[in-house]
Amino acid sequence: MANAVLTISSRNYSSWSLRGWLLCRMAGLEFEEKATEADDASVRAELLLLSPSFLVPCLEHEGARVWDTLAIAEYLAEIAPGAGLLPQDRIVRAHCRAICGEMHSGFANLRSALPMNLKAHFPGYRTFAGAAGDIARVTEIWRDCLARYGGPWLFGKPTMADAMYAPVATRFTTYDVKLDPVSEAYRATLMAWPLLGEWIAAAKDEPDDIEELDAEF
Repeated sequence: MANAVLTISSRNYSSWSLRGWLLCRMAGLEFEEKATEADDASVRAELLLLSPSFLVPCLEHEGARVWDTLAIAEYLAEIAPGAGLLPQDRIVRAHCRAICGEMHSGFANLRSALPMNLKAHFPGYRTFAGAAGDIARVTEIWRDCLARYGGPWLFGKPTMADAMYAPVATRFTTYDVKLDPVSEAYRATLMAWPLLGEWIAAAKDEPDDIEELDAEF
């Protein structure tokens, strides 16, 4: 029997739930999934970027209750140090934490212009100009990490940073965002990740759609 419960919201639309789930799987944690209802007001507020704080995903484990994806990542790194969620070297570990924090707190234009929607695909989609700076910064982070640490993952092998940026790769795929060759190769690495593939397959079987996030702008 699982000794942990991970509460998630929509698989199709919730980038934060995806991150929390990836992190738990990467940590080797045995957990039960608990899904919130799609018509839950707090869930819709999260997905539509109307809430300043997200309480899902939430991990309950051996008396601890942890929400906020970055807090979940740090908790898992603490209880499962052998899983490699953080690099071993102090300097590299600091770099990993910094780019995870940047994803956690930034890129608002990217989130609003390109909402996560795993069931959709919009070839030739015209991205709002406001998101261009965020896309440029994300790909700058990717190129820098891949050049420093040799790839194919941001820090050589999968870490919490890859879990944090995986939903961005799905957004770039959904909205047909054109990338430089190095960034495109990393996007392909993420999209070929078996864990991400497992989540996407389950998302496509999810029955509930949210009309506001399915609009073709």
